[in-house]
This record gives sequence, C-alpha cells and structure tokens, in this order.
Amino acid sequence: CNLQPKDAAKMPESAWKLLFYTLSWSYGIYLLFFTDYPFFYDPPSVFYDWKKGMDVPTDIAIAYLLQCSFYGHSIYATAYMDTWRKDSVVMLLHHVVTLTLIAFSYAFRRLCWGKLRWVSHLSQDPRGPLNPPCSLCPGRFWFRLYWFPLKVLYATCYSSLQSVPNIPFYFFFNALLLVLTLMNIYWFLYIVLFVAKVLMGQMQEVNDVREYDVEDSKK
Repeated sequence: CNLQPKDAAKMPESAWKLLFYTLSWSYGIYLLFFTDYPFFYDPPSVFYDWKKGMDVPTDIAIAYLLQCSFYGHSIYATAYMDTWRKDSVVMLLHHVVTLTLIAFSYAFRRLCWGKLRWVSHLSQDPRGPLNPPCSLCPGRFWFRLYWFPLKVLYATCYSSLQSVPNIPFYFFFNALLLVLTLMNIYWFLYIVLFVAKVLMGQMQEVNDVREYDVEDSKK
C-alpha cells in the first residue's frame, strides 16, 4: 500500500482492532436490537427479576467470553506490542478497570448492563483504527458521552436501587463506571485539542495528537 515506515509499523494493531471491533460490535448490536432483550429501550429492565446465581443465557455468555478474552489480551498488547503513546498509561488503566467490571459483573450476574456498557464503548474505541480524523465523528460523543451516562449510569446508579434496594457491591461497580466516564472525557479532550490545532493552522497534515514528537521518542 506504499505506507510510510511509521504507518506500516502501526498497521497490524489497526487492522486487528478494525476486525475485532467490527465483529464484536455487530454481535452486540444484534443482542440489543434483534433479540427479545429490552435493555436498550428500557434500561431499568436490567434489574427486573435480578437475583444472585441467576442463569446466564448462552448468547450473553459468549459476549462476555469475547470481552474478557479481548481485554485480557489488550493489557499485554498495550504494554508490550502497541505503539507507546501519551495516553498509554491511561489506556492500561482503562483495560484493567474494564476487565474488572467484566469479571465481577459476570460473577454477580450484572449481565445486562454489562452488554449496554460494551456496545456503548465498542462504537469508538480511543485506540481503534479510525483515528485521529474519524474519531471526530459524532459517534464517539453520542455513544460514550451521551448514551453511556443516559443508559448505563442511569440504570446502575438510580434504577438498581429502585428494583433491588440492597443490591450487592453498589458503590464498587458505580465507582468503576464513573472512572470509565472520566476516561471518556479525557480522550474527548484529545479530540478537542486536535480540532483546535487544525483550526489554528498548527497542523499541516493529519497527525495523532497522542503521538510523541521525534525528539520525545528519542528520549
């Protein structure tokens, strides 16, 4: 494809993420919109008839297996395989928090809101293959800064107490979800920085503002 060496080095990472996110997000969309699960249109239904040790539907168990496998791998990949960027430490924390949420939500049967969180975040991953210019698309803001608080945080922070007043680990789960929200705002600020540099003429070509300068990379 006549790629520059710098871009060719990042091609495997981008190609792999493009493949995974396309397949997994499509599966998540199928579960939310083409099955009988009402979680997206009725977020409080996440906690209807909730009980400890409830059965896990096979299709949701498959989704959790995909998520757990991917984010477990992503911790290693971010540290040792992917290009190191200014937000790599935050990305590692993101993967650890996400993997913790996945594991504990499965163990304590918070399965349904786990699906909502998954789809809202797979839409525009901060390290996905569509950056930097395509990260500016409304999808990132719409999914992560609108749908995520509206659907996921509303269900877990408010609706959960209405349906299950003594639901276990209420503060633990919501604290981790709020950490993810702060990270979403953090990456959105990178997008704002990118737009500001373009509008002020500080960027002559499209570059990822999270990349280190040549001098910084040598250091």
